[in-house]
Amino acid sequence: MTSEDLINEKPFKPKSGWPFLVIIPAILIFGVCQLIYNVTQGSSALLVLGILTQILCVVTFIISLCGFQAVQPNNARVLILFGVYKGTIRDSGFFWVNPFYSKRKLSLRVRNFETGSTTTPEVKNDMGKVVQKKSRSSGRPSKVNDSDGNPIEISAVVVWKVINTAEALFEVDDYEDFVAVQSESALRNLASRHPYDSEGAATSLRGDTELIGGQLRQDIQDRLDKAGVQVLEARISHLAYAQEIAAAMLQRQQAQAVVAARTKIVDGAVGMVQMALERLREDGIVELDDERRAAMVSNLLVVLCGDRHAQPVVNTGTLHN
Repeated sequence: MTSEDLINEKPFKPKSGWPFLVIIPAILIFGVCQLIYNVTQGSSALLVLGILTQILCVVTFIISLCGFQAVQPNNARVLILFGVYKGTIRDSGFFWVNPFYSKRKLSLRVRNFETGSTTTPEVKNDMGKVVQKKSRSSGRPSKVNDSDGNPIEISAVVVWKVINTAEALFEVDDYEDFVAVQSESALRNLASRHPYDSEGAATSLRGDTELIGGQLRQDIQDRLDKAGVQVLEARISHLAYAQEIAAAMLQRQQAQAVVAARTKIVDGAVGMVQMALERLREDGIVELDDERRAAMVSNLLVVLCGDRHAQPVVNTGTLHN
């Protein structure tokens, strides 16, 4: 069998296990009956034959018990015979297969993890009993420089599942660890290609979350094609400036917000002043020369653009005093 045959998953149709629940015990019962019959005959030759038959039936019974397999939904069994891949059982149910097959259990369920998390393997004692279950720590954001050179902290949640059991087992050493490492690498590479924030048309990590998520999913999928894994979704779960520049970047964002707010206020104030002068002229309320018009514009802009309440001054004199 060539190496190319190994990475192509082959469906395996096992036999139902229920008939063998009758056939296998019947073999043992047959050996017992044969031994009793030979003993009653009183012949030493028949006695030896009965003992050998009983031993053969017991060995066959014990070995045949290893052929039973119960497969749960969204689980698979990869069958290997003396190092040769024979196929994969994807159907759920109770089956019987060649007892000499090595049966590798594989989950086909949807799984997710957060980049930066670490996995602690299960620990067994000398008797093979699990004393510490497998666990995964919470994800820690990765520190990386964006395309502008700013240090940022970023992490992502990746949702994936196994779609090719043969590739998952035979192409990589540990497919779960392979998914975690390649996802972390793809996330770092993506963060270095885009700025944290952008005021122009450039794609940014903070402003284009949907587009960034799609690019991240595709980048991870390209790295996991040979591992028999399909990436269903990838989303940024944490994004922030690194601590050493977080305060400076916060001040810059605040300054940008203040400038934007002031620009909006000035635009509105100019429009209101223009509307006021036009209404005064159209209604003939008062005629203003250039000097008085400039003074009125100045006063209105101070009132409208100031960050404090204006203090009114009542003019009790003439128009020009």
